[in-house]
Amino acid sequence: MKRFITLLLLFAGLLHTAHAREVFPINEGWRFFFKSERTSDNARHVTLPHSWNTDPLAQGAWLETTGNYQNGMYIPAEWASKRLFVKFYGVQSVADVFVNGYHVGTHRGGGTAFVFEITDKIRFGTDNALLVMVNNSWRDDVLPTSTDMNLYGGIYREAELIVTESTAISPLYFGSDGLLVHPQTVSIERADGEIEVHLTSQNENTCSLDIEITAPDGRQVFSKRQKAKIDGKPLSIPFTVENPELWSPEYPALYTVTASIGEDSIVDRVVVRTGFRSIGVESHGGIAINGWNTPLHGVILHHDNALSGGMLIAEDYEADLKRVREIGANAIRSAVMPHAQYLYDRCDEEGVMVWIDAPLHRAPFLGDMAYFATPEYEQNGMQQLKEIIVQNINHPSVIMWGLFSQLWMRGDDVTPYLRKLNETAHALDASRPTVACSDQDGEINFVSDLIVWKQSLGWQRGSTDDVVVWRDLLQKNWSQLRSGVQYGGPGFLGHKSYTAQAEPRSNWLPEEKQTRFHEEYARNLQNDSLFWGVWVENLFDYGSSRRPYGVNGSGLITLNRRETKDAFYLYKALWNKKETTLHIVDKRRRLRDNNKQLFRVYSSAGMPLLTVGTDTLVMTEYAACQYRTDSVEVQGTIEVKAAAGDLRDSVTIRIGNVLKPKRTPVLRRTTGPQTTN
Repeated sequence: MKRFITLLLLFAGLLHTAHAREVFPINEGWRFFFKSERTSDNARHVTLPHSWNTDPLAQGAWLETTGNYQNGMYIPAEWASKRLFVKFYGVQSVADVFVNGYHVGTHRGGGTAFVFEITDKIRFGTDNALLVMVNNSWRDDVLPTSTDMNLYGGIYREAELIVTESTAISPLYFGSDGLLVHPQTVSIERADGEIEVHLTSQNENTCSLDIEITAPDGRQVFSKRQKAKIDGKPLSIPFTVENPELWSPEYPALYTVTASIGEDSIVDRVVVRTGFRSIGVESHGGIAINGWNTPLHGVILHHDNALSGGMLIAEDYEADLKRVREIGANAIRSAVMPHAQYLYDRCDEEGVMVWIDAPLHRAPFLGDMAYFATPEYEQNGMQQLKEIIVQNINHPSVIMWGLFSQLWMRGDDVTPYLRKLNETAHALDASRPTVACSDQDGEINFVSDLIVWKQSLGWQRGSTDDVVVWRDLLQKNWSQLRSGVQYGGPGFLGHKSYTAQAEPRSNWLPEEKQTRFHEEYARNLQNDSLFWGVWVENLFDYGSSRRPYGVNGSGLITLNRRETKDAFYLYKALWNKKETTLHIVDKRRRLRDNNKQLFRVYSSAGMPLLTVGTDTLVMTEYAACQYRTDSVEVQGTIEVKAAAGDLRDSVTIRIGNVLKPKRTPVLRRTTGPQTTN
């Protein structure tokens, strides 16, 4: 704690000289204890980000509870004329913030940042007590009210102290930087738009405002100075950039926008990055970036991994983005709620397109209700949507706002509320389309600009070939809808069988079933002009305490990021044009009891040459990048080798004479004595 106080004093001296805002991380020095402990005597010292559901104290139990976070801050007397704000980038799910025993605000919703001003609660020249009470229990007035994604609980992202002069660019506008860029018309000739600036002051009615726009190569391409009236309303400054370098997935050009206030010296300054590009929906339903049709090959990302839980940091996002690039996806969907700003900063730089969900979501549990027709619920959903848009509007990689996902049309009619959300999204940002994910019929499919159909035919009912019938009916009857498609299913590596078809049993979800499902859907739906995008669910498994194994296994990569499932290589072969792929399917099933075997290979390097033992087998192209042999008779231990161009893959399998495990007898209690079945 002394180290933290010393740093603050050092920064205070610098701040007093610079007369501009300074931002100090407040991630260290926290003491954590559960509310049920009733006292902080045994509080644990923790560093942010922190979650109690990844804390050893949880001892494997999943906790939905309330935790308290305490910290102390020495605030120098020299800051008495300044303004202080605390900013939290993510608290799951409800946060109440106190300073010196005074309640300064409540924030409801775990996916977005929030800011409270604490100036009038601070004791300058001495220590101050900061307390954050955090609750991750289910509530019917905080979205999401239905999800199978773990809401880990805690201050799971970073926090900071913002110190400004009495007049500043406001950090209070929905937790944003207070500087929003609104491109309106964008072409290779010029980019026109408006820059929205939110100002706040304790004692001034006007100030001098400077706006600068800098090109990717560092050239200043726009500047303007004007007197600004401070009356609680945002300022809107028109701008024009001639011959802009347009942001695109192939060329992610980024501009820097700077807003400064002050006459002779800078009183406050905020800098953001953005990009100029147009997003359109073509007559046939395709997405156009800068006028070019851009089919989306997307993967869905949730918010955790096995090591960090929900506390993802820069290194975690870098590792995940590496796998996004490896599979060849050009888009990601942030499921249920936003990710940290770092991920979108990197997507801006890498040219990865983004769909961010609002938390109006339904999990596939019959006992859940996703929508509550109450003013408190609707207000919270609207608040979170506004925060999502305002906090992420400057990211050119974000190309659509998600309104809802997989709602049921039963009970209270949610459609009027969805229309309000859609209108709000367009009012805040007219440059991007709205999108929703649906697995239902009805009016809700006509609210958002784009619709993505969550499809699962052939998973629990029917055949995967039925998706072709569905696609044809969609083309015939609803071609006016701007449609994308999303699909996926769970597959666990440990759920192996000796035969190609797993034995039917409860919660038995082998990788082979997932693989075959993706093969058929990829064969039938990839590159179909009916869909502006194909979304694979999901890139990674994610934690779900509500499911039998504590994991939703629908990812193409395991939760710990160590194992890559077969279906990953299918999409890598289809999507990754920079790196060729060769992969023998079903290599983990090395013990097999059927002498007749069919071999499958994914290849983007052309027809593979397959040898089984000493025999070379003929392969045929089943679908794009999918190759198969006929069933062949094999026996014993054999090596299977595939070759295509310079690529090689191999596996050794054992066939026949497999010792199967015995079934464990099940004891059942009846009205009579116990019997063994």
